[in-house]
Amino acid sequence: MRTISFPDLVALAAFCAVCAMGDRQTATAATLPAPTGVVPAAGPQSSSVVVRTGFEDPSERAHWSQAATARWVNEGRGGGTALRVEVPPTEKSPTAMVRRPLDLTAYRGMQLHFTCMAKADKVSRPPEPYNGVKFMLHFKSPSLGPRWLNVSHIHGTFDWKALSFVAAIPDDAEQGELDLGLQNSTGTVWFDDIAGVVARGAAPQRPAPIANPPLPFKGHNLPRLRGVMSPNAFRDEDLRVLGQEWHANLIRWQFTRNWGKPNTDLDLAEYDRWIESELADLDQALAACSRYGIKAVVDIHSPPGGRYEDNSVRMFHEALYQEHFVKVWEKIARRYKGNLAIWGYDLVNEPVQGAPSPPGIADWLGIQVKAAKAIRAIDRETPIIIEAEDWDSPAGFRYLMPVDVPRVIYQVHMYWPHSFTHQGVYGARTGVAYPGVIDGQPCNQEALRRYLQPVREFQLAYNVHIYCGEFSAIRWAPGAAPYLKDCIELFEQYGWDWSYHAYREWDGWSLEHGPDPNDHKPTAAPTGRKQLLLEWFAKNQKP
Repeated sequence: MRTISFPDLVALAAFCAVCAMGDRQTATAATLPAPTGVVPAAGPQSSSVVVRTGFEDPSERAHWSQAATARWVNEGRGGGTALRVEVPPTEKSPTAMVRRPLDLTAYRGMQLHFTCMAKADKVSRPPEPYNGVKFMLHFKSPSLGPRWLNVSHIHGTFDWKALSFVAAIPDDAEQGELDLGLQNSTGTVWFDDIAGVVARGAAPQRPAPIANPPLPFKGHNLPRLRGVMSPNAFRDEDLRVLGQEWHANLIRWQFTRNWGKPNTDLDLAEYDRWIESELADLDQALAACSRYGIKAVVDIHSPPGGRYEDNSVRMFHEALYQEHFVKVWEKIARRYKGNLAIWGYDLVNEPVQGAPSPPGIADWLGIQVKAAKAIRAIDRETPIIIEAEDWDSPAGFRYLMPVDVPRVIYQVHMYWPHSFTHQGVYGARTGVAYPGVIDGQPCNQEALRRYLQPVREFQLAYNVHIYCGEFSAIRWAPGAAPYLKDCIELFEQYGWDWSYHAYREWDGWSLEHGPDPNDHKPTAAPTGRKQLLLEWFAKNQKP
């Protein structure tokens, strides 16, 4: 008998989720579901199996394209057929991919879970984390442009293990393809047992907006909170400038460690020592916030356990870290209950599920509800901030349902289009200008409005308050100031509070540095981006 491993449990959980999907019902305005983190499907589903193959059937293998360095071999997990891709170290263009077309029209509005088994031998470290061993879904969306969804940080030598990712399929998704192989890496990789299943059906139908709704809970009595993401460490001067000179009235204070370094947050004793040092730093920051008229959001950017190589949050799959996460928030609630400098507790930064949670483990929303209820048993007043899945993107709001916890605010992040906002980061192409044609489609304020529409629909359907916790464009992006202007105007029109990413953290996002990426000194004159935010901060009222 083969021992059941964690990847097998993940696959089993995905299968169970698919089997259970047929029993779910559409939510109505009158009967909101319990906030378990499981979102109801909206009506009948398409076939639960998108693709499933162990490559044994020649007719199935015929669906895949060919590559000079790809072979069907009898080297699968059980001795059966596998796909082997081998790129020699001398190869000058070290990329080899095979592709299988997938018609995604039947799965529009759904969430798909893709898994495979893979092993590797001496796969070289790629230049970017999304290169290396490639297991990816690629498709086009007229509204969003081309999309690439894949595992990341996969290289080196390893025996058979599960690779997994979740893909939210837009309503206008067109023909797609599933890709296997190596990208910008040499070495050998084997693939077997490819599967794609419906993890969640179409998004729920939203109720019509309430006529003459009461004012939603927003956790403060000011017209608007406008501010920034924090530096990674406290300096009184930073907060003095922010509050007194810039006139900001909000800071999202991040607890960040080992970002982008998987498997470094597993030691909980060491994690607790780090948390204690962060809380000591926060104590000083909150005292300064009180002096300078700034409200603070407490943001655990790095949860216990950290993230897997694919950037999904480990505690969504492992009980040890999930339980510790709740304990950490209980500790924070006891420490800061009644502290008027705090606007809200931001529970999980940018949830990424990656794969369905195993039985008995709360998912991206369920763990936030669990932590929120634990906080409410200690602190009944401080607002709690809930984030959506898929990196807290607007698309994540398509599946989000209100939670049955009092005094809650919902957060979104805005970095679209990514090829503009993050150009030059991790070697991405530069020279992408806003407004203009980006990823093959016109991009302007109306395009931004359409992208944010799932958040707006959620806000109006349930009469809740929205906070944009992060938005930005890299400082050398042509048109960064117009992009920020268009974003802020939409936030203001919708009544959202907001915080720019980031303030005196990395100079790539700095408002005080110019467009030259090689110039790491603040400019003497205010940049257009800084001037824009100062004009909005000048409208602030202080708490």
